[in-house]
Amino acid sequence: MEKNPVFTVIGPGVMGEAIIAGLIRQKVALPEQIIAAGPEEDRQAYLQKEYGIQCTPDNQEAASKGDVILIAVKPQRIQKVLVGLHGKIPAHAVIISIVAGSSIKEITDGLNHMAVVRAMPNTPAQIGEGITVWTTSTGVSEAQCALTRSVLASLGEEVYMDEEEYLDMATALSGSGPAYAFLFMEAMIDAGVHLGFQRRIAEKLVVQTLRGSVNYYDQKKDHAAALRSEVTSPGGTSAEALYYLEKAGIRTAISRAIWAAFERSRELGAGKKGDTPV
Repeated sequence: MEKNPVFTVIGPGVMGEAIIAGLIRQKVALPEQIIAAGPEEDRQAYLQKEYGIQCTPDNQEAASKGDVILIAVKPQRIQKVLVGLHGKIPAHAVIISIVAGSSIKEITDGLNHMAVVRAMPNTPAQIGEGITVWTTSTGVSEAQCALTRSVLASLGEEVYMDEEEYLDMATALSGSGPAYAFLFMEAMIDAGVHLGFQRRIAEKLVVQTLRGSVNYYDQKKDHAAALRSEVTSPGGTSAEALYYLEKAGIRTAISRAIWAAFERSRELGAGKKGDTPV
């Protein structure tokens, strides 16, 4: 691997930009080591101005210069991208794909390239607070693994798994996880407004309650059920609220929702891309 590798980002959307920002923020790469490839001129101009990186509308041109090629397009566009880059990847390069549902086999076959990493980050990666689950093909060298780890660590935490099947599970649990958290936050805020709080006050109460609860969990290292029990006095307000949540089937709803996301991820991998993004 090159001493000062070039990082190519194919599909510099929200997550693509998060990767670019993370690489620069954590000093994994200098701006001049990064190339972004995308079709929108306005987007290219923004990225050049914001980060000082190189931009091009030509995927092949960008890929030809890359030592690490990150594919961050929507699942609906992956086949078009693979066709355009088939046989065009430099022999020494490693591919890192964050495309939901696209298997390592799909990427290796589509590109005719054997060094492929499949990764699933989540949206808090945009502020360096994400978590990424990843795995590799057998064609990825130790040096490429180490470089991949530094790339993904620039987005937050990273967890390597030996088996690819865990990537679809991670897509459902942590990849889509922020959506579940934001829905829960939204519901709590709306409930606070219904009680009579101004929305900004309700938002502050909810955000700090959730932030503090997570930090408390991290420090205590107890099982979540034990911490919930701490807050739940017999016959008290928390007990009453939890009774209604359990009666409404909150555990089953969450479990079924995550399972549905898992099945959708597998459908994406089977080629059922659909017309809407994940």
